[in-house]
Amino acid sequence: MNSSNSSIPGETVIFDAVEHPLELELESELDLPEDEHHEEDGDNSEVSEGEEAEGEEAEYTFQFQEEMDPLSFAEEEDASGLQPYERFERIQHHYEALAAKKRPAQQKSLSEMPAKRLRQEEILGASFEEIMETMNYGMRKKSRKTKKKGRRKGSKNKVNPEVTRKLGDATLHYAHGRFEEAICVLKEVIRLAPNLSDPYHTLALIYTAMSDKQRALNFYMIAAHLTPKDSSLWKLLVARSIEQGDKKQANYCLSKAIIADPEDIGVQFHRAALYVELGEYLKAADSYEQISRLCPNNIEVLEKATQLYKKCGKCERAVCMLEDSLRNHVNVANLSVVDLLASVLMETNAYARALEHIDRTQQVFSTGNEIPLHLIIKAGICHVHLGHLEKAEAYFNDLKPENASTHPHLIIDVADSLTTVGHYESALKYYMMLEEDMEKYNGYLHLKIARCYVSMRKRTQAIEYYFKAVEKLGDSVDARLTLSSLLLEENRDDEAISVLSPPVESESNLDTKPDAGKLWWRSGKIKLKLSQIYKAKGSVEAFVDALFPVIRETLFLETVKEKVKVRRRLSTSVLSERVKVLDDHQTGSVFHGFRPVACSAALSKASRAKKLLQKRTALREAQRAASLAAGIDWNSDDSDNESPQVFREPPLPNFLKEEGHHLLIVDLCKSLSSLRRYWEALEIINLCLKLECNILSVQTKEELRTLGAQISYNIADPTHGWDCVRYIVSRHPYSFSAWNCYFKGILRHNRLSRRNKFLHNMRVKHKDSVPPILITAHQLTMISQHQGAAREYLEAFKLMPENPLINLCAGTALINLALGHRLQNKHQAVLQGLAFLYNNSRICGDSQEAFYNIARAYHHVGLVSLAATYYEKVLAIREKDYPIPILPNDNPDLMDSKKPGYCDLRREAAYNLHLIYKKSGALDLARQVLKDHVVL
Repeated sequence: MNSSNSSIPGETVIFDAVEHPLELELESELDLPEDEHHEEDGDNSEVSEGEEAEGEEAEYTFQFQEEMDPLSFAEEEDASGLQPYERFERIQHHYEALAAKKRPAQQKSLSEMPAKRLRQEEILGASFEEIMETMNYGMRKKSRKTKKKGRRKGSKNKVNPEVTRKLGDATLHYAHGRFEEAICVLKEVIRLAPNLSDPYHTLALIYTAMSDKQRALNFYMIAAHLTPKDSSLWKLLVARSIEQGDKKQANYCLSKAIIADPEDIGVQFHRAALYVELGEYLKAADSYEQISRLCPNNIEVLEKATQLYKKCGKCERAVCMLEDSLRNHVNVANLSVVDLLASVLMETNAYARALEHIDRTQQVFSTGNEIPLHLIIKAGICHVHLGHLEKAEAYFNDLKPENASTHPHLIIDVADSLTTVGHYESALKYYMMLEEDMEKYNGYLHLKIARCYVSMRKRTQAIEYYFKAVEKLGDSVDARLTLSSLLLEENRDDEAISVLSPPVESESNLDTKPDAGKLWWRSGKIKLKLSQIYKAKGSVEAFVDALFPVIRETLFLETVKEKVKVRRRLSTSVLSERVKVLDDHQTGSVFHGFRPVACSAALSKASRAKKLLQKRTALREAQRAASLAAGIDWNSDDSDNESPQVFREPPLPNFLKEEGHHLLIVDLCKSLSSLRRYWEALEIINLCLKLECNILSVQTKEELRTLGAQISYNIADPTHGWDCVRYIVSRHPYSFSAWNCYFKGILRHNRLSRRNKFLHNMRVKHKDSVPPILITAHQLTMISQHQGAAREYLEAFKLMPENPLINLCAGTALINLALGHRLQNKHQAVLQGLAFLYNNSRICGDSQEAFYNIARAYHHVGLVSLAATYYEKVLAIREKDYPIPILPNDNPDLMDSKKPGYCDLRREAAYNLHLIYKKSGALDLARQVLKDHVVL
């Protein structure tokens, strides 16, 4: 197209950079000035094909306003970062929007026009979408305007002679390699004739010779839009775009090339293939369907369109396309189309409909050629699924064992269909036809046979074929799991473990390969099954080693997934598109002030989108650091989906959805604690507690917290289990067991005052709770503040006067207080202390321990004669051993390792008594006491 494009009848868009930056002036043949209207003479010569095409339809073109500088489009970078084709798309969208606004007003004025003028306006009022759709299908919109023969006068605008001369000069400069001179001349030509395509094309050639590919492409893009019917120029832009790796721009240019030349099948093939590369499979399928209408005998095009429709879940559209092909091309040998159509219908369980097409084809070919065997077999398979087994067997008569090697895939299809409907014995008959060639199928045929035997409840034969399948397949996780279950049912536990265990050490070097994570023994399902077998056998350590890694990784990924979960997640492309509004308002676009108008709501959305993009970037970096710190591979999914998955799939994706697995987590933590792997147990507990409340039951979380509280006082730093301890105490403020865990935990700290705030808050909140009072008193005793300790013990005594521990502690505190220097009534304090000790003895029923405490108190204050009396009472009592309470995380073996007599205090009493005798000078008596009660 040359400069005459401005006079083509149609709609023209003009951009005013000064007064109307957004206005697109739509001009039609009716709006042109009188001197630009086409006049017709009396010549009866026929109109040329190009002029007739121009007169048949109205189309969108764009032109530069005379005041504008078109060179800025190609030589200045766009502030918003848009590609050249995206700028043209934006211009076109504005044109379509304004055309849509003008259309109602034009339709309103149509009713007031004469009939002849109305028809003329309807021709020129065709929408841009209609023109595009017409050209995409290779059809032209027929004009209802009466054609008059004869040459049109004034159909071409005359080019300014000065412009023609300058173009010639520029061409000479270019031919002689004087590029700078040529560029200066061409820029002057563009200022004189901005809508002439020749200078832009020549500039593109010059910049190509100068290796400035980006500017060359920009000038080619302008030239192509000024001559939209030049398909060769659009094809050149396609090649340049692909060379730069910009597939979207190449797709845009391909669409323009198809509009310029709808009959070019090669371009349409190229666009369909490009759609596939861009992942736009539905558009690719539509493109192949359009090609199939132009090339009805090309079965490969129909196959590609069908595959793409199935990939998009549009099977019904594929069926309609194939049925239309059969209906519209009945004279073509269409067996391949019928075969393809039957396959699609069978995949969607439309067996009756598929059988109908096959039967119709069989009737057509009954008079001549024989229908292919694969179609006959498909008809039989349809009968199988429809319940007509006798009819199906008639179709399968041609499949014999002697010719099984000729059609193995047909035999497998028949056997698979019989397996699907539950006829396993019949399926085995066909599978066994291929038994001689089973080595060719790498274990898959063995697997199918084994599944048939399982369904028939023949475990022995199933195990035999499963072993063969596992040997061939190797990496089939499901086959190994099924085989192990069958072996367990046969009480062959060792074989089941060997099937699920990793290979021997000589083969373990596979773990160092890059794809080691995909090895079958790394599967979470394998390790879960293996751990369950070990648990049933009572192998605690093997159970923990198999289950702990996968549970830890699964819980970690689940907790991270909950952190990144948002209520409504927009894709990155949508957010980036919104942010462009801010860029457009910061600086102008390439057309001197041409920029889209954005309302306040759009600006607000753009600001939020910008902040969200920044937040996502920061969050992605934080997740990456967290996963690397935890020793887990980081697999970020930056795909442009609505809900992208940041981390890879957990080893056990649906593990937490089954309540039975929650008990397995508790058993794992208990087993870790019994093996003294406290840190690992606490890690599992903390990960579980970070999950949402509705994933784990309240009872399970309560049990895990209790276990975590008990574990906390067995580790070097109880801080990691402190949250569990505080939770248990808060939920059970009157429980002595809960407060025992708390006190054991704080005893591990060097500074007891660090936990006093929580203890004080609990005492204020629960004033009648005895355990926090006792803990406060014990803390005061540990720092030798016996007066404060005695005060707290007496406070506890008021609440529980019959508690033996409180009476014992109160008595010892008063006695220790009496031995201080600042107390004046020491004798009264001693008597009060002894009164509490005698009360303890009464409550305990004059037990050996109570007598020993009284003797020890007398001995402590120097009343040795009374102390000797009670020591002798202790020696006269033989105490039996009492069972020591075992907490859930305590090791019972350590408790059983205590020597007999650990509850008997006679040895301690004898030793203290011998000290009294020795100090009083009775050495023989002291020696006799040691010989009778201490010497083994």
